[in-house]
This record gives sequence, structure tokens and C-alpha cells, in this order.
Amino acid sequence: MSTRLPSRADVVVIGGGVIGLSTAYNLARSGAGSVLLLDQGSFGAGSTCKAAGGVRASFSDEANIVMGNYGLDVFERFDELFDQEIDLVQNGYLFLLDDPADVADFERSVALQQSLGVDARMIDPAEAKRLAPIISTDGVLAAAYAPRDGHCTPESVVLGYARAARRAGATLVPNCRVTGGVVVDGTIRAVETEAGTVETGTVVCCAGAWSRTVGEWFGVDLPVDPVRRQIVVTEPIADLNRTMPMTIDFSTTFYFHEEGPGMLVGMSDRNETPGFKLSRGDEWLPGLAEAIERRAPSLGEVGIASGWAGLYEVTPDHNGLIGEAPDVSRFLYATGFSGHGFLLGPAMGEVMCSLWRGEAPFVDVSAFDARRFEHAVLHHEKNIV
Repeated sequence: MSTRLPSRADVVVIGGGVIGLSTAYNLARSGAGSVLLLDQGSFGAGSTCKAAGGVRASFSDEANIVMGNYGLDVFERFDELFDQEIDLVQNGYLFLLDDPADVADFERSVALQQSLGVDARMIDPAEAKRLAPIISTDGVLAAAYAPRDGHCTPESVVLGYARAARRAGATLVPNCRVTGGVVVDGTIRAVETEAGTVETGTVVCCAGAWSRTVGEWFGVDLPVDPVRRQIVVTEPIADLNRTMPMTIDFSTTFYFHEEGPGMLVGMSDRNETPGFKLSRGDEWLPGLAEAIERRAPSLGEVGIASGWAGLYEVTPDHNGLIGEAPDVSRFLYATGFSGHGFLLGPAMGEVMCSLWRGEAPFVDVSAFDARRFEHAVLHHEKNIV
């Protein structure tokens, strides 16, 4: 641990991924007093830097659309705002649809996106083929395309936010595992770590897949489960088309985008069970090969150069948890985004800062309150894989 652990802080942020770092930055520059961020490893090493790096506003939920669009505004100006190049590529997002019900859902989503100022449209299979020449359109009924969407490098975003948070006065301590919390009469008194105890009255949980345990330390139920997701990167591809969008075969969840001289390729494994499984496995590869053969057969002829495993932070309705616990003073949380947390990082920093001030954020996040599950009220996000 290179940074000395202070004995007290006005606000302790738990989790050093993009959401935690963005939150620490926004709190520090907004006069929150002494802001301390703690992470059990290096910053971004949890889920952020294992992400595919997608950034988009093409969601089905209005709040996610607004927050995703806010994120795009920030990512487009990231170098100017944070003096950090993030390798932003905006070739768009392309969802390939082969189920009439999915087509109807995406038509509604695209109409909502357009009403909120997002450049998105439904297109026919022929146009989808022009955008992504390597795909087979067999069975494709339609596609949804948002040209402003794209992808960038998560590690660079982490570096930019970490440097900005420190400049704003936040103390960031990596490699310091939080081990518990002290709550007295419903009020937070301290955070316990392997390096000592930090007195505080406010905790912000941005711990991603580890959030359920963090919540338990403070008497708050955060229904988040870790689910392994794996990604591979192909060997170099001759004459690689670098204008193709991030392309998602929605019914199988197979997706790809260019990555250096090759392609980054991923897909969910429907047989994966929850757990902190961080090593790569081969069980999902036959399903991936089948999806590739069906939708982008030329990729099946390219070898795998590398890959990694990371964790989705999954909630029962695959949508985030954002809010403040009513029975513990003060415990705030931003977690459980089920695969789209990275791109929401810029918006989450602003939202959490507003909630800390007791003000309404720029977007209504009341439906993301973790207590919705107590009343069996789900808040689904459909446009995820």
C-alpha cells in the first residue's frame, strides 16, 4: 500500500473501478470534505478493466439512455477534460435481430431513444450487411443501429479519473482490503480495513460484484451476484475492416469489435453459475464457435491470440442499484449494472454526488432503489447481452 491510510474521512468510497473513481472525483471537486477511496487491488482490476469497453446510449430504459448519452458526451471530450487519451472509436452499435418479439422491442427502444435526442434507427438486413460485411444475414429480420456509440480503453479511463480525483483532493488507496463496517444505532461510525480502522459517517458502495458483502457489513441488502464472462482476442486479421460497428447477435449474445490487429469476441454462457470465478475456461467455446459459424463464419478461421475472464455484477432484473439506504445513515450505493457499468461511470459520478448533497440528480434514478425487490417490482433493462 503506497498511500498512507488516514484515520478518518468525511466520505469513504469502496471500490476503485470507473464508477468509484468517477464518484470520488466528483465528490472531491464538489466540496465533500475529505474523500477516501479504497480498493482491494489495483484500480480497475475488478470488472472495469475486464470489460469490452463498449460505450453507448442504445438502451430500452429511459434513465439508462440519458445516462449513457451523458457518458458519450464525456468520453468524446475525455482528453480535453482529463488530459488522457482513451482510444475512443465511434463506429456505432449494431444489434442483429432474428426474433419478431425482439424486433418489436427494439422498435420501441429506438423510438424512445430518438425522442431523447439519440441518433438511432432501425435498418434492414442489407444495410446491416453493408455496415458489417463479415456477417451472415441468414435469419436476420432487422437490426438496430446507433452510429454515435462505440468503444474505448477502460484502463485509460481509469487512469484519467484517478489522476483527476487526486488533483481534486481525494485520497486513493489501492491494495487495501475493506473487511467490515461499524454501525451504531443505525449510524455509520467507521470502515474497517486490513490496514486499520477509518472513522467516517458516510460510505458509498461502488464495489461491483463484491457489493452484496459490502452491504451486509452495514446492514443493507444489495442483491448483486458475480457471474463470470469471458472474452477472447483473435490473431491478426489481414485487411481488417476498421469501420465495422460493435456488432451483437442479440439472440445468442455473440458480439465482436476490432481490437488492435484482430477482433475482440465475446458471448455469455447460459450455463454459467454465479461465483467469483476469475480464471479462463473452455466450456463456453463450443457455443461461441457455433454462434460464430452461424453469424460471422469467417471469424471461425482465425485463431485465438489471448483472452481473459471478468465478472458481471448481476441483479435479478439486470438493471443497476442506485440510491441511499433509508435505515442506515449514511450508506449510498451505485452497483449491479449487469455489464453496462463501465459506460455509466461518468454519469454515476454526477448522480452520486447529487445524492450525497441531498439533491435530485440530472436524471431520475428513483426506480433503481434496491428496495424494489422487497415488493417484487422489477425494473428491466432489455438491451443487454
